[in-house]
Amino acid sequence: MFSRRTLLRGLTAATAAATLATGLTACGGESDAATTTADPAGTVTVGRLSNGAAKETALKVSEVKSISAQLPEEIRRRGTLVIGSGTLPSGSPPLGFVGEDQKTLTGSEVDLARLVAAVLGLEPEVRRSTWENLFIGLDSGKVDVAFSNVTDTEERKRKYEFASYRKDDLALEVKKDDTWTFDGDYHSLAGKTVSVGNGTNQEKILLEWKAKLAKEGKPLTVKYFQETNSLYLALNSGKIDAYFGPSPNLAYHATKTAGTPQATRIAGQFSGAGETLQGLIAATAKKDSGLAKPLAAAINHLIDSGAYAKWLAAWNLSNEAVAKSEVNPPGLPLTNS
Repeated sequence: MFSRRTLLRGLTAATAAATLATGLTACGGESDAATTTADPAGTVTVGRLSNGAAKETALKVSEVKSISAQLPEEIRRRGTLVIGSGTLPSGSPPLGFVGEDQKTLTGSEVDLARLVAAVLGLEPEVRRSTWENLFIGLDSGKVDVAFSNVTDTEERKRKYEFASYRKDDLALEVKKDDTWTFDGDYHSLAGKTVSVGNGTNQEKILLEWKAKLAKEGKPLTVKYFQETNSLYLALNSGKIDAYFGPSPNLAYHATKTAGTPQATRIAGQFSGAGETLQGLIAATAKKDSGLAKPLAAAINHLIDSGAYAKWLAAWNLSNEAVAKSEVNPPGLPLTNS
Protein backbone atom coordinates (compact mmCIF):
# COMPACT_ATOMS: atom_id res chain seq x y z
CA MET A 1 0.00 0.00 0.00
CA PHE A 2 1.21 3.50 -0.75
CA SER A 3 0.58 6.71 1.14
CA ARG A 4 -0.43 9.84 -0.71
CA ARG A 5 2.90 11.41 0.26
CA THR A 6 4.82 8.50 -1.27
CA LEU A 7 2.87 8.67 -4.51
CA LEU A 8 3.42 12.39 -4.91
CA ARG A 9 7.18 12.26 -5.17
CA GLY A 10 9.16 14.74 -7.17
CA LEU A 11 9.53 14.38 -10.90
CA THR A 12 12.88 14.46 -12.66
CA ALA A 13 13.32 15.37 -16.30
CA ALA A 14 12.36 12.42 -18.46
CA THR A 15 14.46 13.19 -21.49
CA ALA A 16 16.78 15.74 -23.00
CA ALA A 17 15.03 18.40 -25.03
CA ALA A 18 14.41 17.34 -28.61
CA THR A 19 12.36 18.40 -31.58
CA LEU A 20 10.44 15.42 -32.88
CA ALA A 21 8.91 14.73 -36.23
CA THR A 22 5.20 15.52 -36.35
CA GLY A 23 4.28 11.93 -37.15
CA LEU A 24 1.48 10.30 -39.02
CA THR A 25 -2.09 11.55 -38.73
CA ALA A 26 -5.30 9.67 -39.23
CA CYS A 27 -8.93 9.75 -38.20
CA GLY A 28 -8.92 6.27 -36.74
CA GLY A 29 -8.59 2.68 -37.81
CA GLU A 30 -5.30 0.86 -38.08
CA SER A 31 -2.07 1.14 -40.00
CA ASP A 32 0.87 -1.18 -40.23
CA ALA A 33 3.95 0.50 -38.77
CA ALA A 34 7.33 0.12 -40.40
CA THR A 35 9.25 -2.19 -38.07
CA THR A 36 12.04 -3.58 -40.24
CA THR A 37 15.49 -2.89 -38.82
CA ALA A 38 19.04 -3.70 -39.81
CA ASP A 39 19.67 -5.56 -36.56
CA PRO A 40 21.67 -8.77 -36.93
CA ALA A 41 20.21 -11.97 -35.51
CA GLY A 42 20.24 -12.01 -31.73
CA THR A 43 20.35 -8.21 -31.42
CA VAL A 44 17.59 -5.65 -30.79
CA THR A 45 18.50 -1.97 -30.98
CA VAL A 46 16.37 0.28 -28.78
CA GLY A 47 16.09 4.05 -29.06
CA ARG A 48 16.67 4.01 -32.81
CA LEU A 49 15.37 6.99 -34.85
CA SER A 50 14.20 8.73 -31.66
CA ASN A 51 15.53 12.14 -32.70
CA GLY A 52 17.33 12.54 -29.39
CA ALA A 53 14.55 11.26 -27.14
CA ALA A 54 16.56 8.15 -26.24
CA LYS A 55 20.10 6.82 -26.31
CA GLU A 56 20.41 4.25 -29.09
CA THR A 57 21.49 0.98 -27.48
CA ALA A 58 22.09 -2.45 -29.04
CA LEU A 59 21.00 -5.32 -26.79
CA LYS A 60 21.82 -9.01 -27.17
CA VAL A 61 18.54 -10.95 -27.01
CA SER A 62 17.82 -14.42 -28.36
CA GLU A 63 14.96 -16.90 -28.23
CA VAL A 64 14.56 -18.84 -24.99
CA LYS A 65 13.08 -22.19 -26.02
CA SER A 66 11.62 -22.97 -22.60
CA ILE A 67 9.61 -19.74 -22.77
CA SER A 68 8.59 -19.85 -26.43
CA ALA A 69 7.31 -23.40 -25.82
CA GLN A 70 4.61 -21.84 -23.59
CA LEU A 71 3.08 -19.89 -26.50
CA PRO A 72 -0.29 -20.89 -27.98
CA GLU A 73 0.33 -23.30 -30.85
CA GLU A 74 -1.30 -21.00 -33.43
CA ILE A 75 1.11 -18.15 -32.70
CA ARG A 76 4.14 -20.45 -32.63
CA ARG A 77 3.23 -21.84 -36.06
CA ARG A 78 2.58 -18.37 -37.46
CA GLY A 79 5.96 -17.12 -36.28
CA THR A 80 4.86 -13.53 -35.72
CA LEU A 81 3.65 -11.53 -32.73
CA VAL A 82 1.07 -8.94 -33.80
CA ILE A 83 1.54 -5.96 -31.49
CA GLY A 84 -1.03 -3.21 -30.97
CA SER A 85 0.10 0.40 -30.53
CA GLY A 86 -2.64 2.93 -29.72
CA THR A 87 -0.61 5.89 -30.96
CA LEU A 88 -2.68 7.29 -33.82
CA PRO A 89 -3.20 10.01 -34.85
CA SER A 90 -0.19 12.04 -33.69
CA GLY A 91 1.93 9.78 -31.51
CA SER A 92 2.75 9.87 -27.82
CA PRO A 93 6.46 10.46 -27.15
CA PRO A 94 8.44 8.97 -25.54
CA LEU A 95 6.14 5.90 -25.44
CA GLY A 96 5.27 5.64 -29.13
CA PHE A 97 5.78 8.03 -32.04
CA VAL A 98 6.99 8.20 -35.63
CA GLY A 99 10.76 8.39 -35.84
CA GLU A 100 13.04 10.80 -37.60
CA ASP A 101 12.75 8.86 -40.87
CA GLN A 102 9.06 9.93 -40.95
CA LYS A 103 7.80 6.34 -41.25
CA THR A 104 9.10 4.03 -38.53
CA LEU A 105 7.27 3.72 -35.24
CA THR A 106 9.69 4.13 -32.36
CA GLY A 107 9.33 4.65 -28.61
CA SER A 108 9.84 2.80 -25.36
CA GLU A 109 6.73 0.62 -25.69
CA VAL A 110 7.39 -0.71 -29.18
CA ASP A 111 11.02 -1.33 -28.22
CA LEU A 112 10.00 -3.52 -25.28
CA ALA A 113 7.56 -5.35 -27.54
CA ARG A 114 10.42 -6.10 -29.95
CA LEU A 115 12.59 -7.36 -27.08
CA VAL A 116 9.80 -9.64 -25.85
CA ALA A 117 9.18 -10.94 -29.36
CA ALA A 118 12.88 -11.82 -29.64
CA VAL A 119 12.76 -13.86 -26.42
CA LEU A 120 9.69 -15.65 -27.78
CA GLY A 121 11.39 -16.37 -31.11
CA LEU A 122 8.77 -14.38 -33.01
CA GLU A 123 8.94 -11.66 -35.65
CA PRO A 124 7.30 -8.46 -34.33
CA GLU A 125 4.52 -6.99 -36.46
CA VAL A 126 3.27 -3.63 -35.14
CA ARG A 127 -0.17 -2.25 -35.96
CA ARG A 128 -1.00 1.33 -35.04
CA SER A 129 -4.49 2.49 -34.16
CA THR A 130 -6.28 5.09 -32.12
CA TRP A 131 -6.51 4.32 -28.39
CA GLU A 132 -10.14 3.24 -28.69
CA ASN A 133 -9.45 0.93 -31.62
CA LEU A 134 -6.54 -0.68 -29.78
CA PHE A 135 -9.02 -2.71 -27.73
CA ILE A 136 -11.21 -3.45 -30.74
CA GLY A 137 -8.13 -5.00 -32.33
CA LEU A 138 -7.62 -7.22 -29.29
CA ASP A 139 -11.30 -8.19 -29.17
CA SER A 140 -11.39 -9.09 -32.88
CA GLY A 141 -8.17 -11.08 -32.80
CA LYS A 142 -6.43 -8.78 -35.27
CA VAL A 143 -3.90 -7.98 -32.54
CA ASP A 144 -2.26 -10.52 -30.22
CA VAL A 145 -1.03 -8.16 -27.54
CA ALA A 146 -1.00 -4.44 -26.80
CA PHE A 147 2.20 -2.75 -25.64
CA SER A 148 0.77 0.74 -25.38
CA ASN A 149 0.91 2.10 -21.83
CA VAL A 150 -2.17 0.08 -20.83
CA THR A 151 -2.90 0.15 -17.10
CA ASP A 152 -3.86 -3.04 -15.28
CA THR A 153 -7.38 -2.47 -13.91
CA GLU A 154 -9.93 -4.79 -12.35
CA GLU A 155 -12.53 -3.67 -14.88
CA ARG A 156 -10.30 -4.55 -17.83
CA LYS A 157 -9.63 -7.97 -16.33
CA ARG A 158 -13.19 -8.90 -17.27
CA LYS A 159 -12.03 -9.02 -20.90
CA TYR A 160 -8.21 -9.06 -20.87
CA GLU A 161 -5.21 -10.67 -19.19
CA PHE A 162 -2.06 -8.85 -18.18
CA ALA A 163 1.70 -9.22 -17.79
CA SER A 164 3.01 -6.17 -15.91
CA TYR A 165 6.26 -4.44 -16.87
CA ARG A 166 6.38 -0.84 -15.62
CA LYS A 167 5.04 1.40 -12.86
CA ASP A 168 2.06 3.54 -13.81
CA ASP A 169 2.24 7.07 -12.48
CA LEU A 170 0.00 9.87 -13.70
CA ALA A 171 0.69 13.60 -13.65
CA LEU A 172 -1.06 16.94 -13.98
CA GLU A 173 0.62 19.39 -16.35
CA VAL A 174 0.02 23.14 -16.21
CA LYS A 175 1.52 26.27 -17.73
CA LYS A 176 4.93 27.15 -16.30
CA ASP A 177 3.67 30.38 -14.73
CA ASP A 178 0.67 28.72 -13.08
CA THR A 179 1.33 28.46 -9.33
CA TRP A 180 -1.36 25.81 -8.68
CA THR A 181 -0.15 22.46 -7.34
CA PHE A 182 -1.88 19.13 -6.82
CA ASP A 183 -1.14 17.34 -3.55
CA GLY A 184 -3.36 14.31 -4.15
CA ASP A 185 -6.50 15.88 -2.66
CA TYR A 186 -9.20 16.05 -5.34
CA HIS A 187 -10.78 19.06 -3.61
CA SER A 188 -8.02 21.24 -5.11
CA LEU A 189 -9.54 20.54 -8.56
CA ALA A 190 -12.78 22.34 -7.73
CA GLY A 191 -13.46 25.02 -10.33
CA LYS A 192 -10.76 23.73 -12.69
CA THR A 193 -11.08 22.67 -16.34
CA VAL A 194 -8.97 19.56 -16.99
CA SER A 195 -8.32 17.60 -20.17
CA VAL A 196 -7.90 13.82 -20.16
CA GLY A 197 -7.70 11.01 -22.71
CA ASN A 198 -10.97 9.27 -23.55
CA GLY A 199 -11.22 5.63 -22.39
CA THR A 200 -8.12 5.82 -20.16
CA ASN A 201 -7.79 4.86 -16.52
CA GLN A 202 -6.91 8.49 -15.70
CA GLU A 203 -10.30 9.44 -17.15
CA LYS A 204 -11.92 6.97 -14.76
CA ILE A 205 -10.10 8.54 -11.81
CA LEU A 206 -10.88 12.09 -12.94
CA LEU A 207 -14.57 11.38 -13.52
CA GLU A 208 -14.87 9.85 -10.04
CA TRP A 209 -13.32 13.01 -8.59
CA LYS A 210 -15.78 15.06 -10.66
CA ALA A 211 -18.71 13.03 -9.26
CA LYS A 212 -17.48 13.50 -5.68
CA LEU A 213 -17.14 17.25 -6.18
CA ALA A 214 -20.60 17.44 -7.77
CA LYS A 215 -22.10 15.87 -4.62
CA GLU A 216 -20.43 18.67 -2.67
CA GLY A 217 -21.83 21.30 -5.02
CA LYS A 218 -18.45 22.07 -6.61
CA PRO A 219 -17.73 22.07 -10.36
CA LEU A 220 -14.98 20.25 -12.26
CA THR A 221 -15.09 20.55 -16.05
CA VAL A 222 -13.56 17.74 -18.14
CA LYS A 223 -12.61 18.34 -21.77
CA TYR A 224 -11.36 15.97 -24.49
CA PHE A 225 -9.11 16.56 -27.50
CA GLN A 226 -8.37 14.12 -30.31
CA GLU A 227 -5.06 15.78 -31.18
CA THR A 228 -2.20 16.45 -28.76
CA ASN A 229 -1.44 19.72 -30.55
CA SER A 230 -5.00 20.92 -29.95
CA LEU A 231 -4.74 19.96 -26.29
CA TYR A 232 -1.59 22.02 -25.74
CA LEU A 233 -2.98 24.97 -27.69
CA ALA A 234 -5.91 24.92 -25.26
CA LEU A 235 -3.55 24.74 -22.27
CA ASN A 236 -1.35 27.58 -23.50
CA SER A 237 -4.36 29.79 -24.29
CA GLY A 238 -5.99 29.19 -20.91
CA LYS A 239 -9.00 27.28 -22.26
CA ILE A 240 -8.05 24.43 -19.91
CA ASP A 241 -6.20 24.66 -16.62
CA ALA A 242 -4.41 21.30 -16.67
CA TYR A 243 -3.84 18.07 -18.54
CA PHE A 244 -4.10 14.77 -16.63
CA GLY A 245 -2.11 12.02 -18.34
CA PRO A 246 0.74 9.47 -18.16
CA SER A 247 3.73 10.86 -16.29
CA PRO A 248 6.37 9.90 -18.95
CA ASN A 249 4.50 11.77 -21.70
CA LEU A 250 3.92 14.88 -19.64
CA ALA A 251 7.47 14.96 -18.25
CA TYR A 252 8.80 14.62 -21.80
CA HIS A 253 6.65 17.52 -23.00
CA ALA A 254 7.62 19.74 -20.06
CA THR A 255 11.28 19.08 -20.79
CA LYS A 256 10.87 19.72 -24.51
CA THR A 257 9.14 23.07 -23.98
CA ALA A 258 11.47 24.37 -21.26
CA GLY A 259 12.71 27.85 -22.10
CA THR A 260 10.03 28.48 -24.72
CA PRO A 261 6.89 30.65 -24.56
CA GLN A 262 4.91 27.39 -24.35
CA ALA A 263 6.78 26.13 -21.27
CA THR A 264 4.86 23.85 -18.91
CA ARG A 265 5.56 22.14 -15.60
CA ILE A 266 4.33 19.15 -13.62
CA ALA A 267 1.93 20.30 -10.88
CA GLY A 268 1.67 16.92 -9.13
CA GLN A 269 1.46 13.16 -9.50
CA PHE A 270 -0.95 10.35 -8.64
CA SER A 271 -0.76 6.56 -8.94
CA GLY A 272 -2.56 5.08 -11.92
CA ALA A 273 -4.24 2.57 -9.59
CA GLY A 274 -5.71 5.15 -7.24
CA GLU A 275 -4.83 6.51 -3.83
CA THR A 276 -3.68 3.35 -2.04
CA LEU A 277 -2.19 1.08 -4.74
CA GLN A 278 0.80 1.48 -7.05
CA GLY A 279 -0.45 1.36 -10.62
CA LEU A 280 1.14 -0.99 -13.16
CA ILE A 281 1.48 -0.85 -16.93
CA ALA A 282 1.07 -4.24 -18.56
CA ALA A 283 1.20 -6.14 -21.81
CA THR A 284 -2.46 -6.75 -22.59
CA ALA A 285 -3.98 -9.76 -24.36
CA LYS A 286 -7.47 -11.12 -24.75
CA LYS A 287 -8.67 -13.02 -21.69
CA ASP A 288 -7.92 -16.77 -21.84
CA SER A 289 -5.64 -16.25 -24.85
CA GLY A 290 -2.84 -18.12 -23.08
CA LEU A 291 -0.42 -15.25 -23.71
CA ALA A 292 -0.06 -13.59 -20.30
CA LYS A 293 2.10 -16.36 -18.83
CA PRO A 294 4.71 -16.54 -21.64
CA LEU A 295 4.73 -12.74 -21.91
CA ALA A 296 5.50 -12.42 -18.19
CA ALA A 297 8.18 -15.12 -18.47
CA ALA A 298 9.80 -13.27 -21.37
CA ILE A 299 9.77 -9.95 -19.47
CA ASN A 300 11.25 -11.64 -16.39
CA HIS A 301 14.01 -13.12 -18.56
CA LEU A 302 14.78 -9.59 -19.80
CA ILE A 303 14.84 -8.37 -16.19
CA ASP A 304 17.20 -11.17 -15.10
CA SER A 305 19.52 -10.68 -18.08
CA GLY A 306 19.84 -6.92 -17.53
CA ALA A 307 18.32 -6.02 -20.91
CA TYR A 308 15.21 -4.62 -19.19
CA ALA A 309 17.24 -2.12 -17.12
CA LYS A 310 19.18 -1.05 -20.22
CA TRP A 311 15.92 -0.55 -22.15
CA LEU A 312 14.52 1.68 -19.40
CA ALA A 313 17.80 3.62 -19.12
CA ALA A 314 17.89 4.21 -22.87
CA TRP A 315 14.50 5.92 -22.64
CA ASN A 316 15.18 7.72 -19.33
CA LEU A 317 12.48 5.71 -17.56
CA SER A 318 14.57 3.90 -14.95
CA ASN A 319 12.45 5.32 -12.11
CA GLU A 320 9.50 3.28 -13.44
CA ALA A 321 11.20 -0.11 -13.12
CA VAL A 322 9.46 -3.07 -11.49
CA ALA A 323 11.23 -5.95 -9.74
CA LYS A 324 9.34 -8.59 -11.72
CA SER A 325 6.54 -9.12 -14.19
CA GLU A 326 3.34 -10.52 -12.70
CA VAL A 327 0.35 -12.16 -14.35
CA ASN A 328 -2.84 -10.27 -13.53
CA PRO A 329 -1.59 -8.40 -10.44
CA PRO A 330 -4.04 -6.25 -8.43
CA GLY A 331 -5.02 -3.17 -10.45
CA LEU A 332 -7.15 -0.05 -10.33
CA PRO A 333 -10.26 -1.09 -8.33
CA LEU A 334 -13.71 -1.13 -9.91
CA THR A 335 -14.59 1.80 -7.66
CA ASN A 336 -11.69 4.08 -6.85
CA SER A 337 -13.14 5.38 -3.61
